[in-house]
Amino acid sequence: MKKRVLFLCTANSCRSQMAEGLINHYIGDRFSASSAGTRATAVNPRAIRVMRELGIDIAHHRSKELGEFAGETFDYVITLCDSANEQCPLFFGGVTHTHLGFADPAGATGSEAEIDEAFRRVRDDLKERLLAFFRAN
Repeated sequence: MKKRVLFLCTANSCRSQMAEGLINHYIGDRFSASSAGTRATAVNPRAIRVMRELGIDIAHHRSKELGEFAGETFDYVITLCDSANEQCPLFFGGVTHTHLGFADPAGATGSEAEIDEAFRRVRDDLKERLLAFFRAN
């Protein structure tokens, strides 16, 4: 049976969406990942674009609020930003809660190319750190 993972971030628009896509793509045979935020917004088009560069399509994802998962059980709840780590109540029973902080690419400034590169850096950091985390667990 697959272990269930919930990634949390404030707006559920970038980091948590990319994390969900990465885990389901690379180790989806062992884990089933979902994502949510303390508030729902929209999936960032840049996140969709940089994930597509890896052959991972998250264009069908939608931003979800944490409350949509009330009453569900997860093996892991992983917060990806400090704000979500502080704001998210842990009402999930029997779960391992972990905080892994990542920079928010949505706050990147500069040229279009520089902003895209910020998204790629976060995507690659997410991939490296999350895959290492799940290899160890």
